[in-house]
Amino acid sequence: RLAIENGLLKILSKMGISLLTSYSGAQIFEAVGIGSEVIDRCFKGTTSRVGGMNLEEIASETVTMRPEASAAMKKLINYGYYKPVPKLGEYHINSSDLTKLLHKAIGLDKSVSAATNRDKLENDGVNPANAADYEIFRKSMETAPLANLRDLLDFKSDRPSIPIDEVEPIAEIMKRFCTGAMSLGALSREAHETLAIAINRVGGKSNSGEGGEDTIRGKPINDVDEKGRSPTFPHLAGLKNGDSANSYIHQVASGRFGVTPEFLVTAKQLEIKMAQGAKPGEGGQLPGPKISEYIAGLRASKPGVTLISPPPHHDIYSIEDLAQLIHDLHAVNEKAGVSVKLVSSIGIGTVACGVAKANADVIQISGGDGGTGASPLSSIKHAGCPWELGLTEAHSALLNNGLRDRVTLRVDGGIRTGRDIMIASMMGAEEYGFGTIAMIAEGCVMARVCHLNTCPVGVTSQKEELRKKFPGTPEHVVNFFYFVAEETRNLMAHLGYSKFEDLIGRTDLLVESDDQKDRIVKSKGMNLEQFFAGAPNTKDDRSFLLSNENQLPKKDAVHVNGFSSDLDREVSSHPAVKKVIESNEGEAAVDFVIKNTDRSTGAMLSGDIARVHGNRGFRGTINLEFRGSAGQSFGAFVLPGLNLRLVGEANDYVGKGMHGGEIVVVPEADAGFVAADSSIIGNACLYGATGGDFHANGRAGERFCVRNSGSFAVVEGAGDHCCEYMTGGVVVVLGSVGRNVGAGMTGGIGYFYDADNSFQEQVNGEIVKVQRVVTPEGEAQLKNIVERHFEKTGSERAEEILNNWDQELSKFWQVYPPSEANTSVVKEVDVLIDQLRVSASAPDGDMCFLPVGGEELSEDQTARCAD
Repeated sequence: RLAIENGLLKILSKMGISLLTSYSGAQIFEAVGIGSEVIDRCFKGTTSRVGGMNLEEIASETVTMRPEASAAMKKLINYGYYKPVPKLGEYHINSSDLTKLLHKAIGLDKSVSAATNRDKLENDGVNPANAADYEIFRKSMETAPLANLRDLLDFKSDRPSIPIDEVEPIAEIMKRFCTGAMSLGALSREAHETLAIAINRVGGKSNSGEGGEDTIRGKPINDVDEKGRSPTFPHLAGLKNGDSANSYIHQVASGRFGVTPEFLVTAKQLEIKMAQGAKPGEGGQLPGPKISEYIAGLRASKPGVTLISPPPHHDIYSIEDLAQLIHDLHAVNEKAGVSVKLVSSIGIGTVACGVAKANADVIQISGGDGGTGASPLSSIKHAGCPWELGLTEAHSALLNNGLRDRVTLRVDGGIRTGRDIMIASMMGAEEYGFGTIAMIAEGCVMARVCHLNTCPVGVTSQKEELRKKFPGTPEHVVNFFYFVAEETRNLMAHLGYSKFEDLIGRTDLLVESDDQKDRIVKSKGMNLEQFFAGAPNTKDDRSFLLSNENQLPKKDAVHVNGFSSDLDREVSSHPAVKKVIESNEGEAAVDFVIKNTDRSTGAMLSGDIARVHGNRGFRGTINLEFRGSAGQSFGAFVLPGLNLRLVGEANDYVGKGMHGGEIVVVPEADAGFVAADSSIIGNACLYGATGGDFHANGRAGERFCVRNSGSFAVVEGAGDHCCEYMTGGVVVVLGSVGRNVGAGMTGGIGYFYDADNSFQEQVNGEIVKVQRVVTPEGEAQLKNIVERHFEKTGSERAEEILNNWDQELSKFWQVYPPSEANTSVVKEVDVLIDQLRVSASAPDGDMCFLPVGGEELSEDQTARCAD
């Protein structure tokens, strides 16, 4: 019963449907491989696009299991649906046998590593790549049991074959290759950086995943010696001068882990992860044992504490919210394209059209085969659909609505061979992502212990002793990409095509393979031809391959924000502002009028500063005052040295991704309402903030400080879900809040003023605990933050509390997660290890602290804290 209840709660949570009764007739699933007879009788109205098994075939398969169950005394047989079982079990494409074949082809010996004898071997122990061995690998995939929809397809050309010499070179094809969005944390440093270097060498696109990235990777590697070693990256082998470990694509997910201004401006493309192909409806997950000090530092979290990203709806509730995030990213880094990662499912075509209209540059279609080594089985089974279905639907919908020329289509999820590349291109994809197979190419042996931090070859472990066993070099991965591209060229020559782009969208070159369909009973009733034949014919009209704006190849075109960024451009181009940035000293103070069509104000300026000085290198001060009603994402990605003051009100997403500096929002002096009782900022403010001080003289909307990991923020009331998924920082709320406070909160401290004793029922107690402010350090922290709030905003509520501090202190609740339980602000300690933080950052960029122990502050200390 417990298992069933937990399973139900898991699915209810994942699908976002709160009530069991709401599932009745909801039709929220899609069938794959079930024929119309079964659908019409048992699942009336359910989508099943490619047909499949009938009742007799299902019965036959069920009966075959009964003798085994009987012989085993009714004990259920393990058929290997979750983990491979030799001989008896279900076929798994990614297996130890496959890894051995591929490793032999690309010259990888898993016994060669830093822990053994790599330094003594020629070429770091990388054996010559062997095309004959790759052919054995390819043939093993071709003759393996059916596992994908594309296995039922074959090619049918409309022209004679050509010599391979006439086909475009390997280098051009490899430019279309990308690595999957696997985060640093899920992977070890060695694995993550090796993949990035390898794909950058061949001109493809590496992807950071959602874990952030070390800023040291933003610069080219130019200190490599004759042995292929770099003092900057001493843990890597096989390097060359000019290599780059910087990921081409930097991902922004709902977790916002590691998303800082510098992370955004050092990207050539920014990817918004709406969901993962393997587990749509859930955020990323990283078990506590994998969060080392290094990983925690990148993610602004705490070592050893499990991280779960919020489900995507926390910051993107609608296509308008997604359009706003696209706008924000185009603002902070105008030269970078923006991609949006969607999950293959029925209806993706409609979503893709909305994403294209929202000015995305790339749409990625992720299939349900996408690997995610750290996820529970309950997350990844029976979730996601084959990319073949989602890609074809998205390509068709975009073409039919005249939007296909606005975006590049990318696909990933179990792509392994040149044949996969060819089929994906004919279904409409222009770029192709390699995930698990790329990890195998750098040494993964499919041990399937990614979540345990015990990977025997150091690909997915953060343990030093295991990381030293990492056998891969960039050359191994390059060898794999080379073989895939060469296989693609051979297929192109066979079909008579010299230019790869001439194959994109040509579903007319795909046919069902009767031989493949008849191999097993399950696939006999499937009908792929009817589905794929529905795609528009693009044989003659190839205009969709060029950008609609300037008829350039889409890879060279990036959408640019329109009038909604005009104020941002005016701020960034102001002479006084530019002078302070260029000289990295001095101060500028400028006033502006703002209106609600001015969006992402401050993001462009933050990008300009980060591009020159990084996250923490700016030594000047820029004070900007705005008057009016600000549009969405006011103060997005603000960083140290940049202070924004808004007199008026603001919409949603104020301080999104704030990294430092200061944002103050106050009403007009003659506003005519009680500030503490009125909303002054919208929903999802300070979402994913990593630093900075925030003060609003008024109430915030829902989801305030979701995924805050470093900001010190004060508001005078908030809606539902305050401090959800928070991992750091301090939040002070001087008024009432809605429900679900502190859900998923694993770090940071919250102080909540409770005048009517109603607060406790609003707290989600699954993780956090609630107590009164019981330590002198906690009181000192709270009082100094409230004093600062009064000084910055003139808040009447703050003044009332400070004037009666001894009485009002008893009305505050302190909310804290287990990771903060032994800190001085929560629990009295004999020896104070850490200084007490009362502000996220001081004017010089260093942390601002308050000495504790009851001592009076000196004038300098007082001035510093007032600053």
